[in-house]
Amino acid sequence: MVSLGFTEGYYYRPRIDLELLEQYHEGIIALSACLAGVVARPLLDQGYAEAKEIALTYQRIFGEDHFYLELQNHGIPEQTRVNQGLIRMSRETGIPLVATNDVHYTYEDDREAHDILLCIQTGKKVMDEDRMRYAPGYYLKSQEEMAELFSYVPEAIENTNRIAERCQVEFIFHELKLPQYDVPGGIPAAAYLRQLVEEGAKTLYPNMTSEIRERIEYELSVIENMGYVDYFLIV
Repeated sequence: MVSLGFTEGYYYRPRIDLELLEQYHEGIIALSACLAGVVARPLLDQGYAEAKEIALTYQRIFGEDHFYLELQNHGIPEQTRVNQGLIRMSRETGIPLVATNDVHYTYEDDREAHDILLCIQTGKKVMDEDRMRYAPGYYLKSQEEMAELFSYVPEAIENTNRIAERCQVEFIFHELKLPQYDVPGGIPAAAYLRQLVEEGAKTLYPNMTSEIRERIEYELSVIENMGYVDYFLIV
């Protein structure tokens, strides 16, 4: 689905439609997502009835116990409204609840560093008033913190654990998942990348300086040492 989202559904960003979900939903556990999700956004903008119909559509696609209504609590007023609607919806439809927390940094103490990174990414300064910023709480919360946040819906916490137990995921670290690039002429991939770089450098820098040459060699060495030669050739 990821591949088809990029190759057939791409419109500014990769997209997966309901038809694709119908075709490939087997084995997937789906959550309704955050405030921008397919249930929460209609719940805020269009009303409860419309959001409920959408939730039932996703439940039909994924099947019983494979679609969950997602509760979050980052101290945002809209989340309180959405959570109330989702709890009501769960009671009426039988669609189970699950408690989650958006994690943008690992520890609570990382908030300031994350805020600075956000400024770098958006071209803003920390002291700018009119800029993107996150409320507190976007770190990896403990089981105790989550249980306290959602003490009024303990089944949502229990379902978080049930989903984790159902997911069979194994990570092999430091193993690249890139396909091998088909290099013309059968020359080594690193040599072909260097060839392309040299050709491009002649066009961009007709007056090659030692500083530019040093930078080229440095960049190529980083790409080769990190094992990303095939990635750059693919891109």
